[in-house]
Amino acid sequence: MKSAIRNVLVGFVAMAITAGAYGQEDLAGSKDYPAVTRMPGYYIAEYQETAFDSFTFKVKEGNDSREQAVEGHRYDFRYNLKDGATMPSPLQILRNYQSAARAAGGQVMFGSEDTTTLRIARTGKEAWIHVETSNIPSGMFITMNVIEKEAMKQDVVMNADVMAQGLSETGQVAIYGIYFDTARSELKPESDPAVAEIAKLMNAHSELKVYIVGHTDMVGDAAANLKLSQARAQSVVTALVTKNGIASARLIPYGAGPYSPVATNKTDEGRGKNRRVELVEIATK
Repeated sequence: MKSAIRNVLVGFVAMAITAGAYGQEDLAGSKDYPAVTRMPGYYIAEYQETAFDSFTFKVKEGNDSREQAVEGHRYDFRYNLKDGATMPSPLQILRNYQSAARAAGGQVMFGSEDTTTLRIARTGKEAWIHVETSNIPSGMFITMNVIEKEAMKQDVVMNADVMAQGLSETGQVAIYGIYFDTARSELKPESDPAVAEIAKLMNAHSELKVYIVGHTDMVGDAAANLKLSQARAQSVVTALVTKNGIASARLIPYGAGPYSPVATNKTDEGRGKNRRVELVEIATK
């Protein structure tokens, strides 16, 4: 499997650069995408890596095609043909990529005379690959865009004052910035800033008692999601008590599973919004 993936040939692009712009060597600091190699006789003329971005891929759907935006870690390449190297045809280039993707257990999501979209698995993630060929007087060049699909890391978290305002206005507030691995209930370290703000809220309002409510999307079995959401809510309570000194009597975990969505479950974006933790004020007067 790994050897097959290494034989995939892929390239992504940002701007046109002539074959002689940087000589015949790879652009300084550039490197091939780890899962793929390159067509013989080519060098990297353009390279960029971005921690989080999106790219719109063409996908075949029945007899038609549509566009699908994918978000995650992005790599952009342009491969130029070296002087004197044998120039392959566009069909030869695309067939190489497509065959290698299939050999690696991947899929060809779209194909035309000069463009293809591939999807392969790499290190537990989906890698979406766009390959396009273009012909200029100096030879055939290859451009490639790769997205390793993943959700954005939430760098900005709601602070304690905003949480307090939400509780005051509606009695509940959704907290994004609390993270779990898929189907797991253990808090990831990236959750610490959001949990610290909840603790700050609780310390600033000594009379406040809240339900810590876990929510999931609708992927998978509903009963399993209920159990998972309860365990995740309990993990937040545990972190608040053991790491932040909040009295356990002020916190009640509750798992709502998939039964209270705030967005559609038909899209990745909607499912991401539904996977959340909420604070619900316990108010009897």
